[in-house]
Amino acid sequence: MRDVAIIGVGETQIGELWNKSLREIGIEAGLKALKDAGLEGDEVEKLYVGNMSAGKLIDQEHIAPLIADYAGISGVPSTRIESGSASGGMALAEGYKAVASGMEDIVVVGGAEKMTDVGEQEAKEILSSTNDQEWETVFGATFESLYAMIARYHMEKYGTTKDQLAQVAVKNHANAAKNPNAQYPRETTKDFVKNAPMVADPLGMFDCAPISDGGAAVVLCPAEQAESFEGDPVEIVSIGQGGDYMAVHERKDICTMKSTKHAAKKAYQRSKLDPEDIDFAEVHDNYTITEIMAIEDLGFFEKGQGGPATEKGKTELNSEISINTSGGLKAKGRPVGAVGLNQAVEAVIQLRGEAGERQVDDPEYGLLHNIGGTGASAIVHILRRWS
Repeated sequence: MRDVAIIGVGETQIGELWNKSLREIGIEAGLKALKDAGLEGDEVEKLYVGNMSAGKLIDQEHIAPLIADYAGISGVPSTRIESGSASGGMALAEGYKAVASGMEDIVVVGGAEKMTDVGEQEAKEILSSTNDQEWETVFGATFESLYAMIARYHMEKYGTTKDQLAQVAVKNHANAAKNPNAQYPRETTKDFVKNAPMVADPLGMFDCAPISDGGAAVVLCPAEQAESFEGDPVEIVSIGQGGDYMAVHERKDICTMKSTKHAAKKAYQRSKLDPEDIDFAEVHDNYTITEIMAIEDLGFFEKGQGGPATEKGKTELNSEISINTSGGLKAKGRPVGAVGLNQAVEAVIQLRGEAGERQVDDPEYGLLHNIGGTGASAIVHILRRWS
């Protein structure tokens, strides 16, 4: 197996991109990444595209060759990867394996989603299709209600509070206010979050990530070739993937995402690192409770201590560990198929020292955490600053 580097990154604005199609979003991100690496399209050997549900959202399937076609690289083998909201992270893992195995040298991995071409209610129903249809959705369980049930049990079991949930949103909005590509680049307050209209008790409107359009892309190559390209390289040192029951009621403990724990364990083992070695992490925060569980399941804090750690400021920028410096899904936005690649772009920017006001002090290692559905799938990547 060869070591793998990211040599180029690019992303679009995240938000309600009414005047852009899915293909335009994907092309923009990919061309930015190629420009960053100093490459032309005819040098690309493989394209992977993370996308959750273009068939339902825009009535277009088979989107990987579509994006390749309009990007001017129609002869490049192109594959779409779907894993719910983890589609982007899983696509990155496939690109990594293609280069690490020696099958390809130059691989572009992109993620794109166009969610606002349908109404908000329909978009939420499509998101809920990543739940177990036979045992959850058919009985009225929505994405929000399942995460609300998880949040309520976490509160009952560990004493997690609404203030602690709200602090996740406050912290992530503070980071997004420093991110020019964020959908909501503005700060908020704990009282504003707590007093927002209820979506599914105990989760209010500002405990939930928005419906978003957007895209992101990275260019991969063998590490031994990385310095021959224009983009400042960042090494992918390890990946880990985990899974769990699709239906929440099948799980032994809904306060723990087994898929995250397994993915993190594999990533740490393969990199010979521990949670204490990680300087910052982009974690999946489609709901505020998800971030609290993620920082526990990734080993940054003991189970039940994610809420208190957040409330004490331990996850703020340049605190004990910087969590979601981009603003996360909560404030940067949630174009579901692109989320894992948006996380990768943020990590590369941080490790290059190019994050401006939201820059982590002298980071060496960054972690990416991307989950699908209510945690039936998870993928973790660990990236290292080039030395």
